Amino acid sequence: MRQTIFFATLIFICVLVLMPSQIKIGSTILYRPAANFSVLNLSIQRDLEFHLGLDLQGGTHLVYEADTSKVDSADRDSAIKATADNLERRINLLGVSESLVQTSQVGAVSRLIVELPGVKDINQAINTLGATAQLEFRETKSATPSAESDFIPTNLTGADLKIAQVQFGGSSSQISGQPAVAIQFTPDGAKKFSEITSRNIGRPLAIFLDNNLVSAPIVQQEISAGQAIISGSFTVDSAKNLAIQLNAGALPLPIKIVEQKNIGATLGQESILKSLIAGIIGLILIWLFMIANYGFKGLLANFALLIYILISLSLFKLVPVTLTLAGIAGFILSIGMAVDANILIFERMKEELRWGRPVHAAMELGFHRAWNSIRDSNVSSLLTASILFWFGSGPIRGFAVTLILGILVSLFTSITVTRRLLRLFFSH
Repeated sequence: MRQTIFFATLIFICVLVLMPSQIKIGSTILYRPAANFSVLNLSIQRDLEFHLGLDLQGGTHLVYEADTSKVDSADRDSAIKATADNLERRINLLGVSESLVQTSQVGAVSRLIVELPGVKDINQAINTLGATAQLEFRETKSATPSAESDFIPTNLTGADLKIAQVQFGGSSSQISGQPAVAIQFTPDGAKKFSEITSRNIGRPLAIFLDNNLVSAPIVQQEISAGQAIISGSFTVDSAKNLAIQLNAGALPLPIKIVEQKNIGATLGQESILKSLIAGIIGLILIWLFMIANYGFKGLLANFALLIYILISLSLFKLVPVTLTLAGIAGFILSIGMAVDANILIFERMKEELRWGRPVHAAMELGFHRAWNSIRDSNVSSLLTASILFWFGSGPIRGFAVTLILGILVSLFTSITVTRRLLRLFFSH
């Protein structure tokens, strides 16, 4: 009974996740619940929309040129790779999935090519990825400095930063609700900050970003907690971008934009529609095959396959998985693979019945004796998909992710769900 309640609850949650953002019934509008929750002190927020890759929805294409003139030739390749890794970290913090960052050498010129699916605002992308975000804390010997030049650098910089995050309010110098950037220092940075604030009580401690004065609050007392707040005329977006840049760190090499463009979807809605039709045709053929070969048991397996599709699509929204055409192909392939385990189980059940076993005993033995084959075949598929994910990039990784999720979910539905349905109807 508890398993039945669990499965019913799971199906209900999947339906909620997959429903449109709003449904109008007469004069009543039903809204989809938001997916905002915390697990082990980790806040999770999802918009519950399908995320499409660059080939299906288009996005932004940027080409940067790296200045390697001040880098030794022996260190040039490692510096370019470090810059590419830094850009990739910034993209991940920006929340863009299925992005592509690759290097290119044109003669003596080193270039970085960045593709961002779904990002339409080129200027925002350029500002977030290319900004240096050099953070400095500067002190002054005067209680009333008259110019920025009156401040002198300390040994506390962005290199001593542990994490930066956006917050609203929380400081007496801020208007309530105004966005700011809260920063936390490393243990060494916290010691430096404590020493600096202790010797500057009653004086302003200036925060400079890229040599521009952001704020200069008066130090009221020594601050030993290793935390500070950067406040100023921030919007939510500018505060978020600053936090991204500070967390990612300074770029190892100076870069400049040499090409920028919005690129359209190369495949788009027509390919999505064709993929959907192919999936439906494949699903119908699987249904007919299972019913023709296994009768009522095949019908139950088909119902488990529907649950498999609901769970998989829900996970695509919750993870979230960016769907490229290759990823959709991986999902359609996994639908066919999802019934493999049921076929093995049902064939073992047929053998047990031919040997004169009662129906209930044949069912339990069928699951038990088919498990080793099911486990080995799925483990080998998982290993192959994991290798594709590890060594692949872009669409190949998208294919691998959907295939891995499909295999894991199919194990659950073909073993647990199908067994529960069979026990309901063949328990006696």
